[in-house]
Amino acid sequence: MDDVALATDGGDGVTGEVAVLGAGMHPWGKWGRSFVEYGVAAARAALADAGLDWRDVGSIVGADTVRGGYPGYVAGATFAKALGWQGARVASVYAACASGAQAVDTARAQILAGLADVVLVVGADAAPKGFFRPAGGDRPDDPDWLRFRVLGATNPVYFGLYARRRMAVHGDTPEDFAQVKVKNAAMGALNPNARYRGRVTAEEVAASAVVADPLRLLDICATSDGGAALVLSSLEYARRHGHTEPVRIRAVSTVTPRYPNTVLDLPDIATDSAVAVDPPGQTFRTSIAQAAYDEAGLGPEDLSLAEVYDLSTALELQWYEDLGLCGEGEGVKLLRDGATTLGGRIPVNVSGGLASFGEAVPAQAIAQVCELAWQLRGKAGDRQVAGARVGLSANQGLFGHGSAVIAVR
Repeated sequence: MDDVALATDGGDGVTGEVAVLGAGMHPWGKWGRSFVEYGVAAARAALADAGLDWRDVGSIVGADTVRGGYPGYVAGATFAKALGWQGARVASVYAACASGAQAVDTARAQILAGLADVVLVVGADAAPKGFFRPAGGDRPDDPDWLRFRVLGATNPVYFGLYARRRMAVHGDTPEDFAQVKVKNAAMGALNPNARYRGRVTAEEVAASAVVADPLRLLDICATSDGGAALVLSSLEYARRHGHTEPVRIRAVSTVTPRYPNTVLDLPDIATDSAVAVDPPGQTFRTSIAQAAYDEAGLGPEDLSLAEVYDLSTALELQWYEDLGLCGEGEGVKLLRDGATTLGGRIPVNVSGGLASFGEAVPAQAIAQVCELAWQLRGKAGDRQVAGARVGLSANQGLFGHGSAVIAVR
């Protein structure tokens, strides 16, 4: 931990770190307005948090919003226009649920390359009601289209299959899954940006409707509207402007799977054969966090907290193991021991997670880093993790998009 506190770039940026000067969000919900409005609100909040004006921004990176019903992508320039054209560089990225982390990575690369001192990262969405669906038309070469049309596998079906796998392999139970919701709802009740701010009991989870057996309605995250933004800068710029001890992004992982991929992940509907080639030493999901640890020179034992992608309660348990917080099959024990709740050894999803927010796809990975920034500054209010120094966010986007960010203070 001392290495984190003492890390410095000597003014030349050689460590690859960038400063988080500002973080902002538009609260999650179903607001019935344009995603642009949510993104602009989040961007202005992040700029105010940084003490900067939009005209101070040298580049803007947007996490793409996919418009329902047709494959349109709009982000970076959309937000730049809404904030007021001022000549900034612009970039847009799409990586499904990992879009926000790739936007952060793009911003970091621009800063470290000397292309901009200050970069604004924005993601926002107005999600459809109900399940996400494929865009219209016939696209038999599109694996996402195929999993809907051939298997009828909506996202909750995938979540249910993953839960069944944990039950079969590790002995997890629906009661264990329910306790993840109970924990996250208690944290979401403390977060003013969360959509769902009511505490939930295990009995209420068990009484909710079955959606994809064994998962019930309260085991699965909703689709939501929302926005999140970050203002990133070089460490030298941060020091010049009075940010002497900023939160710093130390690592960003955007890895892809390795062949053969023997653990099924949608939208793929089959695994690779391992007859001729041995599987890699770690699964895709474990490689996501490992790449971030390797870059940061840290390990799971250094973490103060983690924000993970709890599309379902069962998937949160899987992340415990994939992040190395416990051994394989020990996720439930970690949960039962209270290690992942506020005040525990390694709090997970103290923001409330997707259980409390729902999915606003381009904003999600950015929102995770916002939470890390507030926690590492000691500004998270009633959900503050005492003495937080290192935080990790992790999620996974369809089509092989890994996503993990490590932030330090």
